Amino acid sequence: ELSLAALRGKQRIQSDKGLKIPFDAAVAQSLVSALPFDLTGDQRRVSWQLFQDMQRSVPMNRLVEGDVGSGKTAVVAMAAQMVMASDYQTAIMAPTELLARQHYKTLHSFFASIAAADCIELLVGSLSKKAKTAAKKRIAEGEAKIIVGTHALLTDDVAVPRLGLVVIDEHHRFGVEQRAKLQQKAGVMPHVLHTTATPIPRSLALTLYGDLDISLLKEKPAQRASIQTDIVRRSARRDMYQKDISRELDNGHQVYVVCPLIEASEVKQGSNAEAVHKELRSLLKGHRVALLHGKMPASDKDETMQQFAAGKVDVLVATTVVEVGVDVPNATVMVIESAESFGLAQLHQLRGRVGRSDKPSFCYLVLSDDASPPRRLRALETSSDGFRLAELDLQLRGPGAIYGTLQHGALDLRVAQLSDVELITSARAAAQQFIDMSARLDDYEYLARRVKLLQSITNLQ
Repeated sequence: ELSLAALRGKQRIQSDKGLKIPFDAAVAQSLVSALPFDLTGDQRRVSWQLFQDMQRSVPMNRLVEGDVGSGKTAVVAMAAQMVMASDYQTAIMAPTELLARQHYKTLHSFFASIAAADCIELLVGSLSKKAKTAAKKRIAEGEAKIIVGTHALLTDDVAVPRLGLVVIDEHHRFGVEQRAKLQQKAGVMPHVLHTTATPIPRSLALTLYGDLDISLLKEKPAQRASIQTDIVRRSARRDMYQKDISRELDNGHQVYVVCPLIEASEVKQGSNAEAVHKELRSLLKGHRVALLHGKMPASDKDETMQQFAAGKVDVLVATTVVEVGVDVPNATVMVIESAESFGLAQLHQLRGRVGRSDKPSFCYLVLSDDASPPRRLRALETSSDGFRLAELDLQLRGPGAIYGTLQHGALDLRVAQLSDVELITSARAAAQQFIDMSARLDDYEYLARRVKLLQSITNLQ
């Protein structure tokens, strides 16, 4: 049923007519030569897959999974440049304004090296009315070839007449209604590229992302530093802050401290950000310690994060709002308080906030007590392979780790395990056979009802 839901979604997408974006080797080489680093083998391979997809008359619908720090933005830049060479536009949508600004800054630096930075436009909510009007005018007139923003790009007053490629960052699913809006803007369905820094187990990808073609970025760029990961028992916590953390701060580096809770709770156990913030202001005297959590007004959150990115804050005590956040190369330490409260995939994502330069980086997994650490923390201590850790996370916690409680219950997989690749492959082949027979799903009442439910649960539409 899951496989049938996925394949029907893919069939629907492939019935659309897309734009043909021809590949030009000279165009690709101009950006590759100008980048301040050498592309990894994975980056070259995935870029070539995108170029091949976009040459077809069927709209691309591809997911690029890149482990933290694998260089997804460079791959996006390669695709956007090829679209620009055909006089079409690219819209890049990020889940937050902060992330949109980071993408804009990174792409601006890439394209400045080939004198094309003027073609990039930023469209986010905090711009002044005058700046927004000017940006929308440049986009509507086709002067802006690469537009970076949030989902506000989909609003009716944003006209993108030459839209050829849409990139959705950290938002795996893209609904039918959103596709229809894009089609209305562009006349034809643009190519769609999804990117995520969350490695997804192969078995899950086969089942739930069956409507997407999938590319993997596993190699890390050579200039990325490794991250030393250590488990710290509660009794050694204060010593860690006074010695290890103080040493990094004295060397001019910055530190993230992540807590599972905002404030003390009678229901949930674990360190809370407000108490840790107060403690560290006293413990790390002489260093600037700031607090960041989800209940703060959006403007305050953005201001605090921007101050950290600008080096005006030394220690950022936060909740998981930093899991997908800005790139701060000077941050070399990630401390995760009550680390056993977090899932393996989430811990790996948090660790990926550091190690984003050539400076040695550290991740400390602080336990709530002196008990023996759980298996997932020991795995994180010894491995930096996000794909291997994602498989282990699925084994340890089941599909609920990926979908949440509601979806886990509704999936109700009584026989199959989502880690059984062989069985899932067979189910997928059977679903494809059903589609190839041109069978009418409506003739099978129970199956039709189940497929409709699963499409809503997994957001395959």
